[in-house]
Amino acid sequence: MALFDLPLPELERYLPELDEPADLDDFWSRTLTQARRHDVVIDARPQDTGLRLVETTDVTFAGFDGQPVKAWVTRPAGSQGDALPAVVEYIGYGGGRGFAHERLAWAAAGFVHLVMDSRGQGSTWGSGAHTPDEAGSGPAAPGVMTRGVEDPERYYYRRIMTDAVRAVDAVRALPGVDPARVAVTGGSQGGGLALAAAGLSDGLVAVMPDVPFLCHIRRAVDITDGFPYGELVQYLAVHRGSTERVFRTLSYVDGVHLARRATAPALFSVALRDDICPPSTVFAAYNHYAGLAAQRPRTEIEVYEFNRHEGGQGFQLDRQLRWLRDLVD
Repeated sequence: MALFDLPLPELERYLPELDEPADLDDFWSRTLTQARRHDVVIDARPQDTGLRLVETTDVTFAGFDGQPVKAWVTRPAGSQGDALPAVVEYIGYGGGRGFAHERLAWAAAGFVHLVMDSRGQGSTWGSGAHTPDEAGSGPAAPGVMTRGVEDPERYYYRRIMTDAVRAVDAVRALPGVDPARVAVTGGSQGGGLALAAAGLSDGLVAVMPDVPFLCHIRRAVDITDGFPYGELVQYLAVHRGSTERVFRTLSYVDGVHLARRATAPALFSVALRDDICPPSTVFAAYNHYAGLAAQRPRTEIEVYEFNRHEGGQGFQLDRQLRWLRDLVD
């Protein structure tokens, strides 16, 4: 894939105009208030995974409207008496939490690590998932991008973004976690969910969105043929009179709008040949990040000039491990 978006100097200055709905804050305040009427941790059961240096708990927490969401929680063995920092991780589009042994880096680094399952996903790649999407929706294109997309109240990403915030609430409620040292991370869809959690949760210590999806959505639809944004194109090619309603709904979940409300230090990554999450959409979120804060926190971005949507992979995780350790120690 050749370079197709703006040149890097322009990306670094790219600050698009916003199309936030006037009731964005009320919408999310009402949504989260309703979700928080339910006790957050429904069940937490230790699991024998065969691992001896890491302890694993199968956690079920109350997500959107109190609906159960599964998560794996791992931590260093023998550390139950310690108040450790925690990392909440969100999964990329189409994947699920899989097996607990598939993501051990954060526990091995001394963190409590919660991996949130993605409701109604987990059958496109990876090792599966365990959380259904209990809410129904109208006609939709394959995938989850258009489930309920003509109504913000019924839209899929309203539900999973609420889950993402409640995952932060859940890890803070677990024993042996320092609630003042909780970070969020994820790649692609997971990066978009991390930005949502950053904008809708208080007191995070750090945010690490990796090649984030769901940012500057209208531009993404206009400049890439890649999926999942292509699901919106498919849908609108059939539902020809729905464009205004669809993009109004998307404005409530756009990572640019939610990132403006964040206050925690952030480490982004972007790949300049990424045709799934185009670089200008990532820079839009990065350049607007914490725009409503009294003072912008420490905010950095790693640029991978020759990579596509895989981004930095192990290089970025290495960067995250060192960067976050500097913040929590």
